[in-house]
Amino acid sequence: MKVLFVCSGNSSMGISPIIENQANSLLQQGLEIDYYRIKGKGMKGYLQNIRPLRKYLQQHSYDIVHAHYSLSAFCVSMAGVRSLVVSLMGSDVKAGSIYRLLIKLFIFFYQWKVVIVKSEDMRLSLGIKKAVVIPNGVDMEIFRPMDKLACQQQLAWDSSKKHILFPSHPQRCEKNYVLLETALQIINNPNIRLHYFDNLAHTQTSIWYNAADVVVLTSLWEGSPNAIKEAMACARPIVCTPVGDVALLFDQVEGCYLSSFQATKLAADIQKALTYTETIKSREKLLSLQIDSQSIAKKIKMLYMQL
Repeated sequence: MKVLFVCSGNSSMGISPIIENQANSLLQQGLEIDYYRIKGKGMKGYLQNIRPLRKYLQQHSYDIVHAHYSLSAFCVSMAGVRSLVVSLMGSDVKAGSIYRLLIKLFIFFYQWKVVIVKSEDMRLSLGIKKAVVIPNGVDMEIFRPMDKLACQQQLAWDSSKKHILFPSHPQRCEKNYVLLETALQIINNPNIRLHYFDNLAHTQTSIWYNAADVVVLTSLWEGSPNAIKEAMACARPIVCTPVGDVALLFDQVEGCYLSSFQATKLAADIQKALTYTETIKSREKLLSLQIDSQSIAKKIKMLYMQL
């Protein structure tokens, strides 16, 4: 089976690691995957790709065209593709009502064959009952527990301090970094050091997770946050706001704290996580939910074969 992934090609780091990981896991399932990278940002930039994409599709034959993110799906639809598979992310559904309305219009007028969302919360927010919930999988070989002190030494972090990792960039407003800052002011511990991702290669993030004493995500919204699943695969203590499917992921997993948007509660949970010393069975939780890359790839392959 030959599949075309249509996705953004604007990042300086290449294709999104999330999308690339899914493609690699599908390759291991015996599928052939090609990419069409859309160049240009915003609605205008994507619209400029309609004609080149239509020409490309006339010259190539695929069994499945799978668009990732709503803007890619809009472009593919207007390029004339039918029986389209679309993967929506949290930003597509949670960012605003205009995008949700556009998605519904395109589903209706262009007859999208399958709409994949990352969590039940996304499906409810979108209001499309036929949407299929398939979260992004985690590569359990890349994201695995490693020695914390060795990872701290590799990153030149002072092992006498407590290290908190915010697995995003503070300038991304939806990640709500200001809430973490407020909580740390409440804790007021001079031995805490705060780190965040800044153009970090995805292949390096596992070291950062393992070097952290606690991973904290304070997002306003998410679909199924990949950073949380990656940190869980590394068996780290985690504190997260109640977004996406995090309640499901953390259910009955000691050392993973479902917090709130109140800074005092977040501060209290961070302090609990900093003192948690038991083995965290979060990898087992991911496997029980079948959120590892290969389990997710099998689900997507089965979905393709049903079309």
